[in-house]
Amino acid sequence: MSNRDDTEEGRNDLRRPFLHTGSWYRMGSRQSSMMESSLFIRESSISVLACVLIVALGPIQFGFTCGYSSPTQAAITKDLGLTVSEYSVFGSLSNVGAMVGAIASGQIAEYMGRKGSLMIAAIPNIIGWLTISFAKDTSFLYMGRLLEGFGVGIISYTVPVYIAEIAPQNMRGALGSVNQLSVTVGIMLAYLLGLFVPWRILAVLGVLPCTLLIPGLFFIPESPRWLAKMGLTDDFETSLQVLRGFDTDITIEVNEIKRSVASSGKRSAIRFVDLKRRRYYFPLMVGIGLLVLQQLGGINGVLFYSSTIFASAGVSSSNVATFGVGAVQVLATAVATWLVDKSGRRLLLMISSIGMTISLVIVAVAFYLKEFVSPDSNMYNILSMVSVVGVVAMVIACSLGMGPIPWLIMSEILPVNIKGLAGSIATLANWFVSWLVTMTANMLLAWSSGGTFTLYALVCGFTVAFVSLWVPETKGKTLEEIQALFR
Repeated sequence: MSNRDDTEEGRNDLRRPFLHTGSWYRMGSRQSSMMESSLFIRESSISVLACVLIVALGPIQFGFTCGYSSPTQAAITKDLGLTVSEYSVFGSLSNVGAMVGAIASGQIAEYMGRKGSLMIAAIPNIIGWLTISFAKDTSFLYMGRLLEGFGVGIISYTVPVYIAEIAPQNMRGALGSVNQLSVTVGIMLAYLLGLFVPWRILAVLGVLPCTLLIPGLFFIPESPRWLAKMGLTDDFETSLQVLRGFDTDITIEVNEIKRSVASSGKRSAIRFVDLKRRRYYFPLMVGIGLLVLQQLGGINGVLFYSSTIFASAGVSSSNVATFGVGAVQVLATAVATWLVDKSGRRLLLMISSIGMTISLVIVAVAFYLKEFVSPDSNMYNILSMVSVVGVVAMVIACSLGMGPIPWLIMSEILPVNIKGLAGSIATLANWFVSWLVTMTANMLLAWSSGGTFTLYALVCGFTVAFVSLWVPETKGKTLEEIQALFR
């Protein structure tokens, strides 16, 4: 009788909706044959890392969307007869779709869970890429870009939040930075594949990350903090035990999470008027500030139209140079991933924003001086090289801090009971400014390359002051300890 009850209970566990439990494992005094076949995830670091690597397919999709418009500009404008302004609209429409996705992302992630949110995000991404690949005119091209942007908007909020909520405090910085590292990998892949395949085939290849993400979501646990907030206590402890290892005592962490959820009010309705309280508005201000300044610094304008920038700098193989930038960005972000839990968030943000300011000033000066130099002279070639080196230095500096860390800090500092609403606002602000930058970058570069980089340099200079005055250090603190800073 006992064995039958145990078997029946195990079956009921497996029937639980994957959007809630997200786990095929069950802890207790007994161990099922399924657990015995899953020994490779019994260590905490392996389990968490496996989860992060699976959800990292989302940011790879994000990066592929960002990088797609650079190597394909010449081919798409020629095949479909687009003007520069029409292609600028195409490049920026992913941001418009992402704004819509950002508005919905917080509520979807709150009601459907982090995994359910990613599942929803994957579907429009797949449809969008297929629509672009079969486009015969601007209508299908624009529709596909909007759809993939919608999915990316949800991914950009959900993935860093999920990683922050499952990672141990001593690994949260490094694992959180994997989000931006994956974005840079996606950008580099778009640049690399764009050298060899036509733009339609490249769009078909864009389907792959989300196609792999969907089945991968069935093999990872849901965020334990989200489960705790929803009152699913058994599932919350199960998920946390899987993430920390079956032999790990999770009692202290369980109690911390329960206290945090109890103090913030389980399922409490948060209104915009509540954001006037310092414990809410200050972390929201920091999160929005960092994400907006990240975009106003011009990084997406440089990445989306890097081929155009290098061509105007006099580089003959501009697409190859663009791929080189993508590879350098991946390496620099990998360094940041390694450093962020050692040096802290604030120091890397300061170094990054100062480095971006200096690099952008160098690029601006080089472009200004080129207007007064003959294109056939040696000085012109030297200035071209200086501008290219400056752009690469700017990308490296951004990748060391302003690229990965704003998303990491946003996911860390927002209180759990306003994370849905506040996270949507911060993500929307990021994508709105990204849309402005990508929409105007081509036209600003046509107006004055030197003037464009000067504007970006001024923003990065302001970022230095913003970080030094208002951004707290979150290194080595649990999410509950970080939230206590603002009470």
